[in-house]
Amino acid sequence: MCKRLLIVGCVALLATACASQNKLQAPSPALVLQSPALGQPMNVAQLPAWTAYTVFADGTGLPQGHGTAAQGAQVYANQCVQCHGAAGRGGVAGAVAGPVLPRAEWIKSARPAHTTGQYWPYATTVFDYIRRAMPANAPGTLSNNEVYALTAYLLAEQGVIRSDQEMNPQTLPAVNMPNRDGFVRNPQVPAAGH
Repeated sequence: MCKRLLIVGCVALLATACASQNKLQAPSPALVLQSPALGQPMNVAQLPAWTAYTVFADGTGLPQGHGTAAQGAQVYANQCVQCHGAAGRGGVAGAVAGPVLPRAEWIKSARPAHTTGQYWPYATTVFDYIRRAMPANAPGTLSNNEVYALTAYLLAEQGVIRSDQEMNPQTLPAVNMPNRDGFVRNPQVPAAGH
């Protein structure tokens, strides 16, 4: 008897749920286009400081600072070697330095390396990434000078710049990365300004 009552109750509950589904209507287009009314508008003064980190390929947005590969080697030893291994050749995280292969060879390899000299089209992008995301356990904590020095170290390890060359807001955008022309523009995405 108890089992029968349970089955009847479940059937009734299911029938009620199905009946109420039929009464639901699609929201009106006006309702769909409305904001969910979460939060409030912000003005520029309210934005956190880290949103000012944007660095463009041409160097626009680079902060003041400077650094050399020798200085960067110290930063690397203190902040990066634990994950990226000795001389950037790889550890628990991927390699950030290694041989720069000709594009045709790199593209055909089974697992193309994403090292600094091989993968990044602009040295300013390397700087921007390090500044925002590294070290992984404390992103955004390196000083501008440390980021310039670390960028110089990685570029020198790849043979992209001379080891005595200082990186700063003027010299970094002038670095010609080995694979700069190795990226193909997606024809489905309009070019900037179009």
